[in-house]
Amino acid sequence: MSSPSPSPSPAAPPADGIIAPELPAPPSPLRAAITAAWLRDETEHVRELLEQARLPATEQAQAQKLAVDLVKRVRARAQDQGAIEAFMRQYDLGSEEGVLLMCVAEALLRIPDQDTADKLIRDKLGDADWEKHLGQSDSVLVNASTWGLMLTGKLVNLNDLTRADVPGAFKRLVGRVGEPVIRLAVRQAMRIMGHQFVMGRTIDEALARSRKGDNADYRYSFDMLGEGALTTKDAARYLEAYRQAIHAIGRTGPFADVFAAPSISIKLSALHPRYEHAKRARVMKELAPAILELAQLAKSYGIGFTIDAEEADRLELSLDLIEATFSDPSLDGWEGYGLAVQAYQKRTPYVIDFLADLARRVGRRVPVRLVKGAYWDAEIKRAQIDGHPGYPVFTRKPNTDVSYLANARRMLDQGDALYPMFATHNAQTIAAIRSIAQGRPYEHQKLHGMGDDLYAEVVPKHRLDIPCRVYAPVGSHEDLLPYLVRRLLENGANSSFVNRITDENVAIEDLVRDPVQTVSAFDAIPHPRIPLPVDLFRSQPAPIQNSDRDNSMGANLANDNDLRALAERVNAAVKPWRAAPLVPGAVVSSAALPVTNPADRRQTVGEWQPADSGTVEKALANAVAAQPAWDRTPAASRAAILEHAAHLLEQRMADYVALCVKEAGKTIPDSVAEVREAVDFLRYYAAQARAQFGAPEQLPGPTGESNQLQLQGRGVFVCISPWNFPLAIFLGQVSAALAAGNSVIAKPAEQTNLIGHAAVKLLHEAGVPEAVLQFLPGDGATVGAALTQDPRVAGVAFTGSTDTARAINRALAGRESGPIATLIAETGGQNAFIADSSALPEQLVKDAMGSAFTSAGQRCSAARVLFVQDDIADKVMTMLAGAMDELKIGDPGLLSTDVGPVIDADALKILDDHAARMAKEARLIKQANAGEDTAHGTFFAPRAWELTSLDQLHKEIFGPALHVVRWKADQLDAVIDQINATGYGLTLGVHSRIDETIDRIAARVKVGNVYVNRNQIGAVVGVQPFGGQGLSGTGPKAGGPHYLPRFATEKTVTVNTTAAGGNASLLTLGD
Repeated sequence: MSSPSPSPSPAAPPADGIIAPELPAPPSPLRAAITAAWLRDETEHVRELLEQARLPATEQAQAQKLAVDLVKRVRARAQDQGAIEAFMRQYDLGSEEGVLLMCVAEALLRIPDQDTADKLIRDKLGDADWEKHLGQSDSVLVNASTWGLMLTGKLVNLNDLTRADVPGAFKRLVGRVGEPVIRLAVRQAMRIMGHQFVMGRTIDEALARSRKGDNADYRYSFDMLGEGALTTKDAARYLEAYRQAIHAIGRTGPFADVFAAPSISIKLSALHPRYEHAKRARVMKELAPAILELAQLAKSYGIGFTIDAEEADRLELSLDLIEATFSDPSLDGWEGYGLAVQAYQKRTPYVIDFLADLARRVGRRVPVRLVKGAYWDAEIKRAQIDGHPGYPVFTRKPNTDVSYLANARRMLDQGDALYPMFATHNAQTIAAIRSIAQGRPYEHQKLHGMGDDLYAEVVPKHRLDIPCRVYAPVGSHEDLLPYLVRRLLENGANSSFVNRITDENVAIEDLVRDPVQTVSAFDAIPHPRIPLPVDLFRSQPAPIQNSDRDNSMGANLANDNDLRALAERVNAAVKPWRAAPLVPGAVVSSAALPVTNPADRRQTVGEWQPADSGTVEKALANAVAAQPAWDRTPAASRAAILEHAAHLLEQRMADYVALCVKEAGKTIPDSVAEVREAVDFLRYYAAQARAQFGAPEQLPGPTGESNQLQLQGRGVFVCISPWNFPLAIFLGQVSAALAAGNSVIAKPAEQTNLIGHAAVKLLHEAGVPEAVLQFLPGDGATVGAALTQDPRVAGVAFTGSTDTARAINRALAGRESGPIATLIAETGGQNAFIADSSALPEQLVKDAMGSAFTSAGQRCSAARVLFVQDDIADKVMTMLAGAMDELKIGDPGLLSTDVGPVIDADALKILDDHAARMAKEARLIKQANAGEDTAHGTFFAPRAWELTSLDQLHKEIFGPALHVVRWKADQLDAVIDQINATGYGLTLGVHSRIDETIDRIAARVKVGNVYVNRNQIGAVVGVQPFGGQGLSGTGPKAGGPHYLPRFATEKTVTVNTTAAGGNASLLTLGD
C-alpha cells in the first residue's frame, strides 16, 4: 500500500529524546486548522456558526412552515401507531423504569448463570415504580399489558380485577412464579425490542428484510454490531465479519449508482485492539492495510463504504488512516469511500474543508455523513477528568443543532468534492436543509426503527422526494444491547425530538423552533451548569460543598500541537541534575553519588550528596528555632504561598515530567498525572488551612461566656516520602505539615532525591522560609533513624512499607523525653478486585489491567488479586491473556509505551523471586512481551497467574503482577472474609451490575477506598481522599477534610465575660 511517507521535520529532535521520536512531521495548513480548533472558545465559535446557519427571512419562514406541516402529518399517522412505539414513549428516560428495563435486559443477556441473573431481577425490578405508568397511556399495550409484554412477549388481556391493581398483581406474580419465569419474559421482551431496532441477526436476514414491503423504499447502510476489539483475535474476527458482509451485500447487485447502492459501516475500534493516538505508528502499519483491503472489496462490488465516527481523541488518527487509504490509486474510479463527521465537535468545519481538499487532490468525491454525535456525556467527563482547558464538544444541544446546519451548508457548498448525507430524525433540520440545498443533491439517513413516520412524509415522490438511507444494525441479542441502550437513551431523553414529535402536549412551534433563534436568545452561549474543567470544584451540584480552588490542568496527549510544545519543553529541561541537603548554615562535605536512569542504567541523569549526622543536627536546631514565627504567620498567608507554588508547578509541568521520566522511570501519562496530583495537594491544603486555621471556631455555651477552639502547629514535622510518587506524595505530606503551621524536615526516598530537591526549591521560591522547610536526603540509618529518635520531633508523616512504619512507630515510642509524637502512616495493601458474572468482561479486563499494570504496578492502590466468578472466569482469563499481548513494555519517555521499568535492582529481584515461586505453585495466564529496548533497564514484564487461593500470597508484591482467583456464586461472603483476613485494607475494586451485591461488599469490606465499575487507582485529591486501615495505615486520609487537623494541636479558650461586673449583652436585651 502506498501511504505518504512523513518527511523529516527541519529541526529533527534527538533520537533518544522524550516524546519527540514519535511525533509526526508538521501538518499541512488544513490539518493544522483542525488541531487548532480542538477546544475553540464556544461563544466565539457558535457566533460564527450562527451566521452560517441563518436562513434569509423568507426562506426561514418557508422552512418553518414545512417543518410544522411534517409534524402535523406525523401526528396524524401516530394515532394508529404500533404497540412498540407506545411502549417506547411510555418508558422514556423521564422514567427510571425505562432505563431500568433496558439495563436489566442488557445485563441479563450477558449473565451466564441463573443465580446471578435472578439476583439482578430482584435487585432492579422489585423496587421500580410501575404504578406511575399503568393507566397513563392510551395504548392497550402499555396500559394493562405492560407486564403482559414483559412477561410473555405477547399481548395479554388482563381481567378487570388485575387491571385495577396491576402493581399488586405484579408483586403477587413474582411471588408466585419467581424470578426464572421473569427472566425468560424479559429476554422475550428484548427480542421484541431487538426486532424493532436491529435489522437482522445475520447480514443475510437483514438484507432479506430490507427488501420487504415499505423497507424497499429506502437505501441501506449495514452496521455489524459489537464492542471494540480488545485483542488481536477480536480484531481478526471483526475483519472477517466485515469481509463476509461486503460479499453478501455485493452479491445482491449489480449497482449502477454507488450513491444509491447499499453500503457497509465500519468501526475502526473493532479492527484494531490499540486504535489510539499514542500507538499511531503501529496503527498505521497494521490497521491501514485492513481498511484498504475492505475498501477494495467494496469497490469490486460497486457498493458504499463508510467509516464511523468515534471518540474525539481518535478523530485525527482516523483522518491519518483515511488519507493514507483513500489516496490509494487502486480505488480510482469509485466514489463509495466515505465517513461520518460529528456536528457536536468543534473541529468539524475544518474536517469538512480538509476532506473536500483531499477529494479534489485525489480526483473523486467523498460521501460524508453528518451526525449529531453519540458520545457527548463521555466527552464532557473525559475533559473534566483530564483537566483540559475546554471541551472538544458544544455544551448545549441547541449549539450542536446550529453547528449541524452550518456544517450542512459547508458540505453542500463543496458538492463538487463531497456527496452530502444528513442523518437526522428532526423535522426542523429536514426542512432547513431542504432550504439550504436549493435543489442540490443530497440524501438523508435515519436509524432503523426510529423516525419511520417522519420519513414516510419525506421519501415518497409526491412528498419531498428526498432519498433516505437506513442505518441498519446487524447482530445477535448480546451485541444488540449496548447499541440498544445507547439508542434508547437518545430516543428517550425528554428533549429528544423523536420522543416529542408525537406528544400532543408539546406545542408544534416549540418542537420546530429554529435553533438559530433559540441560541441567539441565550444570555450565555455555553451551558451555565457545565463549568469549564478548571472551575469544576467551584460549581458542584447541591448538597456538595463548593470549593474555591482550581482543578489542576493536564496535557492533551492526543493533540499533536500540545505534544510538540510539551516535547520541546521536556527535552530542554533534561540536564545533569544535582541534589544536596538544603539546610541553612550546614556544611556538606560528603561525596556525590550518581543517579542512573531505571530504563537504561548506562545513562547517568544526575548526582546527589547525602546528609551526614552534623547536617541532621543543624537541620533539627534550625527547625525548632523557625517554627514559632511560621506558626504565627496568618493561615491565609501560608495558604497564599502554597497556592503560588501550585501555580509555578503547573506552569513548569514539563521540567517535572522530565525528572519523573528520567529518575523515577515514569511513563508520560503517569508523569503528567503526578504533577497534577502535586498541584491539587498544594491547592487543597491551602483551602483547608484557610477554612480550619483561619479564625478560631466559636463554640456554644451559657450567656456571659465566650468559648473558642483554635488550631496551631505541633512543632517540627518529619516527612518521609516514597519513590513511587516522588513529587505528589512528597509535596502532599510537606504542604499539609506547612499549612498547619509546622516547620518541616523532608526526607525523600533514596531512589528519587533529584525530584524531592526540585520540589523543595520550588516551595522556597514560592515563599516558604528556608529554615521552615529543609531537605535532608540520605539513607534510612543515618537520616531517618536519627530524626525519628530525636525528642525535638513532634510528628512524622510517612508513606512506605508496613515494616518501616512499624520501625518508626517503635522509635517514636522508645523516646525517653519530648512529646508523645504523632505518626501519620500510609502503607501497603493486598488490594483485591471482585467481579461477579453480571460484570461486562471487556470493561472488567480493561480496568483490572489498568489497575494492575499502570505505573508498572508500583502504586499502593494497585490491584494485586482479581476474584472473578467461576461462571465467567475462563472467558475473562482468555481475554486478559489476549489483552496483555497488546502491552508495550519499554522506554517510558515514548508515548507508545504502556509499562516502564520497576524502580531498581532490589525491586526487580523480589519480583523475579516471586515469579520463580509462582512457576511452581500457580498457573501462568500470560507473561507480556518485553520490548527490544529493555535490556539495560530494570524491567519486569507484566504477568498474570491463576491461584487456587489467596493464602498463596504472603505479602504485597510491588510490581506488575496480577493474581486471579475463582469464586462460586454462593461464596461472596467467604471472599470478603478472606480479603479482610489479610489485615490490609487500602483499595478494593468491584465490578457488578447488582446494587445489592455492591452494597453488601462495600458495607463489609474493611478498606479505605472502594471503586465500583471502574479501575481502582488514581485517587483524586479532595474527590477520593486516599488512605487505608489495618496494616495499610493509620489515617486520616490524605487529600481529605480530616487530614490537616492531625498535624495540629487544639486549644480551647473560655472567657467569663461577666467578670468585669455584669453581663452587658443580657442586661441590654430590652423587653
